[in-house]
Amino acid sequence: MKRRSLFLTIFAAVVILTISMNVYGTKNINIGKLRTASSADKDTAKAVPAPIHEASIIDEVIWVVGDEPILKSDVEQMRLQGEAENIKWSGDPDCSIPEQIAVQKLFLHQAAIDSIEVTESEISTAVDQQINYWIQLIGSREKLEEYRKQSLTQMRQEMHDDFRDRQLTEKMKEKLVEDISVTPADVRNYFKNLPEDSIPFVPTEVEVSIITQTPKVSPEEINRVKDQLRDYTERVTKGDITFATLARLYSEDPGTSRQGGELDYTGRGMLDPAFANVAFNLTDPKKISKIVETEFGFHIIQLIDKRGDKIKCRHILLKPNVTDEAIEQAQARLDSIGDDIRAKKFSFEEATMYVSDDKDTRNNHGVMANTAEGTRTSKFRMQDLPTEVARAIEGLEVDSISKAFKMINSKGKTVCAIVKLNSRTPGHRATITEDFQVLKNVVLSKRKEEFLKDWVKKKLKDIYVRMNDRYKDCQFEYQGWVK
Repeated sequence: MKRRSLFLTIFAAVVILTISMNVYGTKNINIGKLRTASSADKDTAKAVPAPIHEASIIDEVIWVVGDEPILKSDVEQMRLQGEAENIKWSGDPDCSIPEQIAVQKLFLHQAAIDSIEVTESEISTAVDQQINYWIQLIGSREKLEEYRKQSLTQMRQEMHDDFRDRQLTEKMKEKLVEDISVTPADVRNYFKNLPEDSIPFVPTEVEVSIITQTPKVSPEEINRVKDQLRDYTERVTKGDITFATLARLYSEDPGTSRQGGELDYTGRGMLDPAFANVAFNLTDPKKISKIVETEFGFHIIQLIDKRGDKIKCRHILLKPNVTDEAIEQAQARLDSIGDDIRAKKFSFEEATMYVSDDKDTRNNHGVMANTAEGTRTSKFRMQDLPTEVARAIEGLEVDSISKAFKMINSKGKTVCAIVKLNSRTPGHRATITEDFQVLKNVVLSKRKEEFLKDWVKKKLKDIYVRMNDRYKDCQFEYQGWVK
């Protein structure tokens, strides 16, 4: 009986501990000294729970917005990121940082309701652009890995969810304000009484044309990649290993590799056309697709499920390596083309039509388009240009052509390019006659900002919010967090 009684006592203690961990969260951990069983038996009647000190908490849920938690670690991560990027927080960072995260949660909650989606290729492209920007700043991939104490793969995996949430938030905001517009009269009325020092200063703007060529990948390298993918297919078919495991180990798609290559339910229009054509024709989850070439590299695909007009699948991406010799050869070809243009054998625009690999600019006579502020224009501020392009035109005169250089395009691929500086407009105070679009964008941006602030205020009235007591005395930008 004594043994049974002891067993029941221990079982009850385990149940109570499990319930308390489920209620309060397994991450809310108090690191203290553990008693021995004998001393605990003696003092059971006198035992009083020790208070949990702030410093002893590894992680905890500090806010909940809708059904989205905000962790203490989320706040600390944003604080560190802000310090690295010299971001100045308005008010007390201990209050403004969690509020900023909470506002993002509101937009993410609405994005889920409205079925807003971003593709893994969009996320991967954004992550790669950020990493390439860091590499340009610090000088090399090796220096970046040493500085951050992470491999590029680890950086991509760490950044994936944050960039996905950023893009979902931006798409949700764009949808909310898509019907807002301003008239010329609105613009004139807004600026007519403003003092001169309040009129926007338009920085130096440039118009640039570009010709790109992709360095040739050797047939041997392409065959190596295809043979590798065929080997993966054979191993999965034989049952030696799962497709998901191979994707985690070898796929070069940073957005999906850690999920076993899995793409959640996605519509055809959200995928690369070549990829979609093969994926949507799969019918047997036990079979692996043929090798598919897209602008990102080579893939094999495994069907998971189909639901209406959406598909859920896994894929493995491998990218052929580009050699330094191939890059040098592409740059030499472009320098030769540049020399022929300078010798007036043909124009830059003519060369673009027949030589350039960049389909986005080829049909526009090579002129680069700026869509950074939601409108399409040929004018760029220097900071809006790709870093390599800005560096190439910095010392150029108008109508001059640069030497060939290497850059990373919007798909994350290494390409070689030459650019022509079409025009340069010095910085100046904006005027209605010359810079109407700039002034219109200012007024439109202000209208959209006011609309989104009103939307947040209304949303707060209807959404569940819970926060730790220590945040309830904060001076927030928005009223309504404290229920």
